[in-house]
Amino acid sequence: MEVHENSSEPSGPLPIRRLQESVINRIAAGEIIHRPAAALKELIENSLDAESTSIKITVKDGGVKLLQIQDNGCGIRKTDLPILAERFTTSKISTFSDLSKLTTYGFRGEALASMSFVAHLSVVTKTKEDTLCLESLLRRRSSRNDGTTITIENLFYNTPTRLGALRGASEEYARILDVVQKYAIHNPHVAFSCKKAGSASPDVSTPSGSDTKTAIRMIYGQTIVKDLLHSKILPTDSEADSEAGENDDSPLWSAEAFFTNANYQAKKTVLLLFINHRLVESSRIKKALEGIYVGVLPKGTSPFMYLSLQIDPQSIDVNVHPTKREVRFLNEDEIIERLANSMQGTLLNQSQSRVYEYQTLLTGGILEKQTDLKGKGKAKEVTFDEPEGGERSGSSSAAATPHATAKKTPSNHKVRTSQKDRTLESMFPVLNPSQVKTRNVIDVDEEDEAPPTPKTTSEIKESLCNLTSVLALRKAIGKLRHHQLTEILENHIFVGIVDLGRCLSLIQHAKNLYLVNHGALAEELFYQLGLRQFGNFSRIRLEPPPSLHKLVSLAVDVEEGVKKDNPDSGQITDKIVRILTERREMLSEYFSLTINSEGLVESIPLILKNYTPNLDKLPLFLMRLGPQVNWNSEQECFESFLRELAYFYVPEPLIPDKVVGSESKDGEEATRWQIQHALFPALSRYIVAPKSLLNRDVVQVANLPDLYRVFERC
Repeated sequence: MEVHENSSEPSGPLPIRRLQESVINRIAAGEIIHRPAAALKELIENSLDAESTSIKITVKDGGVKLLQIQDNGCGIRKTDLPILAERFTTSKISTFSDLSKLTTYGFRGEALASMSFVAHLSVVTKTKEDTLCLESLLRRRSSRNDGTTITIENLFYNTPTRLGALRGASEEYARILDVVQKYAIHNPHVAFSCKKAGSASPDVSTPSGSDTKTAIRMIYGQTIVKDLLHSKILPTDSEADSEAGENDDSPLWSAEAFFTNANYQAKKTVLLLFINHRLVESSRIKKALEGIYVGVLPKGTSPFMYLSLQIDPQSIDVNVHPTKREVRFLNEDEIIERLANSMQGTLLNQSQSRVYEYQTLLTGGILEKQTDLKGKGKAKEVTFDEPEGGERSGSSSAAATPHATAKKTPSNHKVRTSQKDRTLESMFPVLNPSQVKTRNVIDVDEEDEAPPTPKTTSEIKESLCNLTSVLALRKAIGKLRHHQLTEILENHIFVGIVDLGRCLSLIQHAKNLYLVNHGALAEELFYQLGLRQFGNFSRIRLEPPPSLHKLVSLAVDVEEGVKKDNPDSGQITDKIVRILTERREMLSEYFSLTINSEGLVESIPLILKNYTPNLDKLPLFLMRLGPQVNWNSEQECFESFLRELAYFYVPEPLIPDKVVGSESKDGEEATRWQIQHALFPALSRYIVAPKSLLNRDVVQVANLPDLYRVFERC
C-alpha cells in the first residue's frame, strides 16, 4: 500500500487574474477618500472650479451619516450627468500635455467616482440655461437656484474596516472645520458656511468679497490680527533679470505671506500652505519657515503662518499624490531660501520690543542672576532685612555671615518674613469660632477643649500599612511632586482671603504675590493627609447619629436631573445605602466611617485637627460614595474614596450664591478662621504639590520690584 504525502507548497506559480470592477473601484476610492474631511476637500475644490461665490456645508455625525455641499456655481450640463460618477471623466484636461498648463483644482476625474463607490451619492444641479434643476439619481426636475448640491450619505457603509478606523464624530468634524477654515482664508471672495445638521447657527461663517486679513480675523480671532505681518515676495533682482532672458529655465513665481511677529506665541505651529491655490503640505517649507523664528520666540512656542505661492504651471508637477496633498516644482531649494530670507527680514525689521503675558512664575530659590557692566551674568545672593523679633524664611547659612548682613538691601528687595506682621484678615474683627456652631452635633475624639493655636498642633504621622495598593498610592504622590511649587507653599506667608465663595486667597513668597485657589489646594492636601493616615483616623462622633437612609435620600432628591431620568429616586437611595452597609466593617476599619447595624452614621473620619468640615455637605458626600467609588478594585477603591473624602473637606459653601443671614455669617467667620489658622499652616507643613496645580490654581499677580517701578512713576 503506497502512502502519498501531501505537500503544503504550491506546485507552481499562482495564476494572474483580472480583478472585478467593483474591487478595483473600492481600492481606488480608498486612495482618494480616506476620511470625511478628504471627501469635503475634493467637493470644495469642485465648487471653486465652478466659480462659486457661496459654499454652504452641512454635516451629520462627523460627515459619516451626512456630508452635503451646496454652491452657486455654473452647474453641470444635462448631457454630462450619465458619466458624472464614472472614473476618469473630467472637464479639466483632454490630453496629457494639459497637465503642464493646469490652473484648476481637479483634473483626474476620480473624486465623485470614489465617493459613489463607498457612499450613497446624489447630485442636484442647475445651469444658467436650465429652467429646472436636474437630480442625477432620481431624474427629478424642480425649480432651484443656479449651482450644484452634492449629498453624501452613509460614508464607508460597504467598507467596515475603513469605517471602524475613523475617530469619533467630534474629531472628524474638527477636521472638516479645519479644511473649511483654510479654504475660507485662501478664498476670501467666497462666502463659506459650515454647520452641523439641525443646528441653527454655523460653526464657520465668512462673508464674500472680503480680504485675507479679514478672513483670518474672523476665523482665528482679533488677537492674532494685531500681531500679523504681511509680505509680498518676488524673486531677487538677478533672478528676475534672468527670467526675462531667452535661454533661462528659472520659473517665474511670486508669493504672499501673512505671519505673526515676536509677540504672538502658540503651542503648535499653524501653517496654511497653498501652491497655485491648491492646499498642500511640505515638510521642507514648514521646517524652513519655522527656522526663522529660532531665537525670536521662546522655546516651546510657535507662530502662525499663511503662505500662498504662485508658480508657472509648466514648472510644477501636481500629479505626485492621489489626494493632491503634495506637489513638486523646479528650483525648490532656491525658492524656499528666498521665501525664508524675505520673511525673516520682515520679522527682524519690526520693533524688537515685546509684550509678554504670563500666568505663573516660580523662582524656586533665593538666588538671583545679575548682570555686570560687561554683560557677564553671575549669581548673587539676595539678602532679606529681618524685622525685630521676626523669623526668617528660606534664608541660607551664607546670609547669616557678617559680610552678608552688612550689605545694604534696596527697598524694592525687602521682603516681609515675619508671621507676626498683619494680614488682611487682621484688619477686621475676627472670631476664634472653629466648631462653635457644631458643638451640639459633633464630638471630636481626643479634642474636647477649645482648639489650640496652630503652633501646638501635633505632628500627623504616617500610619503603618503593608497594603501594596496604599504603598503604590503614596509612592505616586512623590513622583508627581513639583519642587518649586512645593517650596513656595512650604515657605509662604498668608496674606488674606480674597473671595470665600470662589475659594481665592493671597499668599506671598519671597518678592512675589500669588493668587491661589485654596479649595483646589485643600482638596489635594486632604487627599494626601487621608492617605497618610490610612487605617488610623481620628473620629468625629455625631450626636445623635443621623440615619444613613435619610441623609442619602436628601441628597438624591436635590440632585439635578435625577427625577427626570429616574422617577423613582427611592431605588437609587436603597442601592447606595445597600452598598455602604454591606461594606461598613471595611469603612470603619480603614476610614473610621462608622455605620451601625441600625443604619445610623455614628462617626466620620477626622483628617485635620482643629478643622471641621461643612456638615451641610455630609448628605452629598455619602450619596457620592455609591456611584463615584470603584468598589471592584482595591487600589482604585481606596483612591476614589479618599478623593471623595477630600472633596467633602474642601472649605466651600454648599450653595456659593446663597444670601447669608446672621447665623450663616457666623459660620462664614468660622470657615475663614479655619482657612487661615488650620488649612494654610497644614499646607506649608504637609502638602507635596503636583504640577497640575499650576494650570489654573496658582497664579502670580505681582512682584515687589515691578510694583516699585510703578510707584516710582507716580
